[in-house]
Amino acid sequence: MYHISSQKKYWLFENEASLEKQRYEANQKFRSKTLASGKAVNESLFLDHHEEMVIFRHYEKRLVDFSVIFKPAMPKSVVGTAIMYFRRFYLNNSLMEYHPRTIMLTCAYLSCKVDEFNVSSTQFVGNLQETPAGQEKALEQILEYELLLIQQLNFHLVVHTPYRPMEGLLIDLKTRYPMLENPEVLRKGADDFLNRATVTDAGLLASPSQIALTAVLNSASRAGLNMESYLTECMGFKDKESMSKLMDTMRKIKQLTKKYELPKPEEVNMCKQKLERIHAEFSSTNLKRKRGHEEEHEVPKKPLLTEDEVWTDEDLDSL
Repeated sequence: MYHISSQKKYWLFENEASLEKQRYEANQKFRSKTLASGKAVNESLFLDHHEEMVIFRHYEKRLVDFSVIFKPAMPKSVVGTAIMYFRRFYLNNSLMEYHPRTIMLTCAYLSCKVDEFNVSSTQFVGNLQETPAGQEKALEQILEYELLLIQQLNFHLVVHTPYRPMEGLLIDLKTRYPMLENPEVLRKGADDFLNRATVTDAGLLASPSQIALTAVLNSASRAGLNMESYLTECMGFKDKESMSKLMDTMRKIKQLTKKYELPKPEEVNMCKQKLERIHAEFSSTNLKRKRGHEEEHEVPKKPLLTEDEVWTDEDLDSL
C-alpha cells in the first residue's frame, strides 16, 4: 500500500536540504506577507529559522508527552500519525502564523479519528489536566483549526508509520531466520529507536520499511548480533549496488537520530516570548486564516474565543 500512497508520491523528499528550504521559505513568506500589509513592523520582532525550529521541537515534545499520558492508552500508530501531521503542516507554514500550541493538539485529535482510535471530543480534551472551562476552550480552538489542518495536509490523511513493518520483520525473523533463536530480544531496542526516529525527519526521507529495518538491525548491533546474512539470504540484497543503497539510507536514518537534540529550556523561553509577542500583535488581523474555510466575500464570523479567553502554555504544564 505504501508504494502507491500519497505519502510516497507527495511527502517523500530527496534530502534534508529540500526540507530546510521549504521551512525557510515558509518563514520568509510570513515575513513578506506581514511587511506587505502596510503595518509598521520592526523586523527584529520576527523569529528566524533557527528560533522557529527551537519552538517546533519544544511543542513536538509536548505532543509526545500528551500522547504518553493519554487515557485510554494511545496506540503508537496514532502518535506517529499525529507527529507526521505536525511535521508536514510546518513544512509549508510558519509557527508565527499558526500557533503550535493549538496545531499540535489538532494533529493529535485528527489522528485519533483517521486511525479510528475511538475517543469522543470530550474524552480527548479531558486528558488536558485543566478545569472544564479550560477544556472547553481548548476544544473550541481544536475544532476551529481542524479543517485548516486537513487543507494544509492536502487531504492526504493516511500515514504509513514504521510500527507495522517492524512487527512484520520480527515475524519474518521468527519464521525464516533460525540463526536468531529469539527475535523478541530485539523488540525493546527497536521500539526505542523508532521512538527517537519518529521525532526526526526520517519519515519524510525514507520509507516506513526502511526505518523499521534500521531499527531492528540497530537493536541487533547493540546486542552484538551480526545479521548481514539476513539481508542477503532472506531479504534478497545480494548485489553490491542494492546493498550499498540500503546501507546509505540506514546510515542517514541513524544519523538523524544521533544528531537530534532538544533545545535548552532558556532558549525555549526566549523564543516563546518572541512567539507570544508576534501572536499578540497579529492574532486578530485575519480571522479567515485561523479557520481556513471562509471565502473572500463572506462576512467573517464572530470568533469562538476572545483574546482573553485563549488558553495558554500554563494549561499544559501538568503534562
